[in-house]
Amino acid sequence: MTLRMGVIGAGGWGRNHVRTLAALESVDLAVVCDIDVARRDAVSRQYPAVHVTSSVDDALDRCDAVVVATPAASHSTLAVQVIERRLPLLVEKPFALSIADAESVAELADRHEVPVVVGHLLVFHPAVERLRVLIEAGQLGEILYLYSQRVNLGQVRPDENALWSFGPHDVSVALELLGDAPNRVWANGRSFLQPGIEDIVFMTMGYPSGVIANMHMSWLDPHKERRLTVVGSKKMVVFDDMEPREKLKVFDRGIDRPPDYTSYGESLAIREGDIAIPRVPNVEPLRAELQHFVQVAAGKATPRVDTQQGVAVVRILAAATESMKRDGQAVEARSGDA
Repeated sequence: MTLRMGVIGAGGWGRNHVRTLAALESVDLAVVCDIDVARRDAVSRQYPAVHVTSSVDDALDRCDAVVVATPAASHSTLAVQVIERRLPLLVEKPFALSIADAESVAELADRHEVPVVVGHLLVFHPAVERLRVLIEAGQLGEILYLYSQRVNLGQVRPDENALWSFGPHDVSVALELLGDAPNRVWANGRSFLQPGIEDIVFMTMGYPSGVIANMHMSWLDPHKERRLTVVGSKKMVVFDDMEPREKLKVFDRGIDRPPDYTSYGESLAIREGDIAIPRVPNVEPLRAELQHFVQVAAGKATPRVDTQQGVAVVRILAAATESMKRDGQAVEARSGDA
């Protein structure tokens, strides 16, 4: 059976959903919805067989499953509309812009038994999947800390800050790799280009285990970097998404403590080992995510990134927002009230 798929939102990222779904087997890109006339015309020219509309209700009447890729402020409202129609849903990040909205959408999906995938794209990145396997296999040893840099010059957004634009990526990856949520969050940010919209954010998540995760997010930076470093007691790993081929590098480096030593100076020794470059499949993360969503919509899989994970990320981002308001004071992350 061919699945009739709809996309609501054909803007910057939505057009990538349209492109990818149009190329998937066992999927009929049935309808694309957008309020912008120019975007609708562009889709009509490129995909003449696809029904294009400005009406959400019209779109929902014509499909079996829906991707919501609109501006962040509309995610929770549109998610409710889709869920009330009992249609499987993939909603782009961030899942919602408040804890209350995120929890409301999650509760509604549970009550109506509607499968929802949250668009935490990097969870489907083959390099992240390989890194998770390395961690679970114990090859890195005990995870000590991790840090990420997601910076560039632009794109400046008028409706969300760098935290809510970039943060869902790195927070969702940290949750995926560490298998747990932090209990405390610290964040500082500054607004240089637009009043009240932070262009740069430095955020730290603290875990009960003692692990810390630090994130630098900015669209006011001379570099374009998409890098994650994970430091373990045995090995260290760098995931550099800007690298065209060698995206994952495993460093056999660390500090060894010999079992027997006579002085403190002899108790620690730097280990300089080899650098391994694991083979990572050349799979587009968006294609992998949408293929998974097709399986979910067809009843053949359960969501890898479900509403509870969506709520968890929103709770952390809300705690970071509150911390910024308090000039970097620690905020509890597991029961935030923002």
